[in-house]
Amino acid sequence: MRVGVDMGGTKIEIAALGRGGEILLRRRIPTPRGDYDASLRAVRALLEGAEGALGATIPRVGIGFPGSPSPLDGRVRNANSTWLNGRPLQADLEAALGRPVACANDADCFALSEARDGVGAGAGVVFGIIAGTGLGGGIVVRGRILTGAMGAGGEWGHAPLPAPRESERPGPACWCGRRGCLETWLSGPGLAADHARALGLAPADAPDAAQIAAAAEAGDGAAQAALDRHAERFARALGPVVNLIDPHVVALGGGLSNLPGFAAKLAAALTPHVFSDHVATRIARARHGDSSGVRGAAWLWDEREEEARR
Repeated sequence: MRVGVDMGGTKIEIAALGRGGEILLRRRIPTPRGDYDASLRAVRALLEGAEGALGATIPRVGIGFPGSPSPLDGRVRNANSTWLNGRPLQADLEAALGRPVACANDADCFALSEARDGVGAGAGVVFGIIAGTGLGGGIVVRGRILTGAMGAGGEWGHAPLPAPRESERPGPACWCGRRGCLETWLSGPGLAADHARALGLAPADAPDAAQIAAAAEAGDGAAQAALDRHAERFARALGPVVNLIDPHVVALGGGLSNLPGFAAKLAAALTPHVFSDHVATRIARARHGDSSGVRGAAWLWDEREEEARR
């Protein structure tokens, strides 16, 4: 049995996987936003509840979270759940849970899940994208998470939008302190903010991504134009990734992966931005949906043991 926890910005989820990857238990609770200590207690409560429900001791656990641990001191950096930043999360979790913990970026966990037995099963290179309240990316090569020299491989959300038009300069302000990051354009809030700017609405009055999609389905031209701009920017941003790592599969996750026809629309828009005579990269929604991140966290110990044997 493998157990993973996904410490998301809106919910914390736990899942236990059986021998073949089937989900034996899955529970989620709201994230205590802004409260680091309460987040640790929430993870402990979920783990203890899972042990009671399963009637078994869980000897170790994998944890996915936004951001990544610094290779210098293990403290979290670059998390849009900003209350995690600067904290020694792995050490604090191991103390709170009383067992070994393997930690990784949540998009890395998502990509690992889809590469292992999702839409990227059997593929050599998988790029996983979580597009929801934020924008994350993870790379898995031959079953191994590519973390890189700084432990930030696949970090995509805070690259600038490629080839910005004059109307896109300098870009929206991002929580990270920069302007025009991909997250400010391609996330759910980014899509909503772009639509609000086009209509001259205050941000508080703007429909969210799901409402924009519903309005477009009902024939709202402005909503459809917002979705078209979003897909074109998404393709423009994905092109350099495809050129650089040449993935066999791009796995789409997060709330925006549920936009009607989004994967096909993105695939059609990608070709002009790829430096090749054809595009062989397959773009598909995640097979495991919103369970993929927590499933990947559950697979972390296997991935690390397999790497140690290589």
